[in-house]
Amino acid sequence: MKSARVWLRIGLGLLVLAGIVLAVMYRDAFTVEALETRMAELGFTAPLIFMGLYALAAVFFLPGSVLTLAGGALFGPVWGTVYSLVGATVGATLAFLVSRYLAADWTQRRAGGRLSMLVRGVEQEGWRFVAFTRLVPLFPYNLLNYALGLTRIPFWHYVLATFVCMAPGAFAYTWLGYAGREAMAGGEGVIQTVLIALAILAAVMFLPRLVTRMRRGRDLSVQELHERLDAGRVTLLDVRGADEFAEGHVQGAVHIPVDQLLADPQRVAESHGGPLAIICRTDRRSARAWQALARAGVVDARVVAGGMEAWIRAGLPVSR
Repeated sequence: MKSARVWLRIGLGLLVLAGIVLAVMYRDAFTVEALETRMAELGFTAPLIFMGLYALAAVFFLPGSVLTLAGGALFGPVWGTVYSLVGATVGATLAFLVSRYLAADWTQRRAGGRLSMLVRGVEQEGWRFVAFTRLVPLFPYNLLNYALGLTRIPFWHYVLATFVCMAPGAFAYTWLGYAGREAMAGGEGVIQTVLIALAILAAVMFLPRLVTRMRRGRDLSVQELHERLDAGRVTLLDVRGADEFAEGHVQGAVHIPVDQLLADPQRVAESHGGPLAIICRTDRRSARAWQALARAGVVDARVVAGGMEAWIRAGLPVSR
């Protein structure tokens, strides 16, 4: 029985690998124009074929954006979004299940050190991590589907967060494909359609910043930082340069310049898992450091609002 499962896994792995190789070989033929031509010939079965093709594209690493644009051109902004979103979610789910079946147990047994910490951080975040990465695409969509399958994130949490949080991007790209078709056809209201497409795309491009700030939570004020440091309830990372740190810093702060932290955030995360506060001169470099640590699996970190400038303005003690 065990031998049969092993061979089944090997066969499934080879099948997926062969599909990926074929997809890479014929990637140049995978264009919006080619899809429109093929789908137009399918009649009433086109939506089902389109969703199935989208699902296979997600499993075999074909670019989903091409399909989403084609969906808008073929089916319009509303149904194009529905078909693209359903197909993308089904494909993401298939890749997730394949990865979990093939390698999740092996990964859990063999993961150690930084990888183990990263996996635990992702699992603690659960659906929130899935939602964050769907709204803020830190990793390629196709690769992320397989990577998340290696964790213990609950199946339905993954599916629902994927479906809901991919919707804004799906709608934006679908409308863009619809606007492109209208522009080519020269129909009435084409300027309005194109302007709406640009506005939606701009809103979706702004969304990652908004989501990142929301996920970061409320920034830590300098007074709150002072109280937590006195109580020994937080580790403070100072990510400024060496000269700035030498001119004046908070007593007990751990100095890690932001360039050094960004070069190896997992090493910093392994040494300082949280709770963390991050400070710089203002809070821009702190925000970059927070993003890197969040990707490395740190789930309990806060940015100090206003940085050292706010600390000094508040008359709090500075060590030199």
